[in-house]
Amino acid sequence: MNFQSLFQFLTELNQNNSKEWMDNNRKWYKEVRKDYIAWLDELDLAIAALDNEYFDTPGKKGINRINNNLMFHPNKPIYKDHFGAGLDKAPNTADFYIEVGLGQSMLAGGFWRPDPKTLRSIREAIDYDGEELKKILNKKSFKNTFGELVVDETLKNAPKGFSKDHPHVELLRLKTFAVMHPLTQKEILQDDFKQKIISVYMEMLPFRRYLNKAVTV
Repeated sequence: MNFQSLFQFLTELNQNNSKEWMDNNRKWYKEVRKDYIAWLDELDLAIAALDNEYFDTPGKKGINRINNNLMFHPNKPIYKDHFGAGLDKAPNTADFYIEVGLGQSMLAGGFWRPDPKTLRSIREAIDYDGEELKKILNKKSFKNTFGELVVDETLKNAPKGFSKDHPHVELLRLKTFAVMHPLTQKEILQDDFKQKIISVYMEMLPFRRYLNKAVTV
């Protein structure tokens, strides 16, 4: 994958964020997108060989649209400043997300503001076995890779049905259960970038499996 070309494309797109520019550079966009999809296909196979529960996700299925959703975000530019993709995309399971872009690049996973039913299932799992989740979150290598859970909206008090004195009330108050590992452009351009992604994926796996078990059992 020629990530240098990808960054160059995104830089020029960001400076000329218009349909007219995109139409004039559609061939370049398709070349970069095709290259990125092929790279995702390789990554898909590499991870599947290491994780026997992995859900096969070819690049064309995993890649996100480069267009912003202007219906919900009318003030955003027409096109994003990154290429994003999800792998291991079994329905109704925790995400594994890759974002390569100008403003930020990252590897992330979990549930971002899940629907009420999913959120309730996660909270019930924490109520039943929150120590297991804490063990995952407090593992030294996990903390070194992700730090804390992604900061998002939280409830002021314990959710309905749970005691304010619950030993895991801080987790129960969360509305998002996700982690993130930032990437630098230098890391992305290195030859071992794919191996780095695999290492982060494997470090995140117990966290995602905990969440997946919570919403499927």
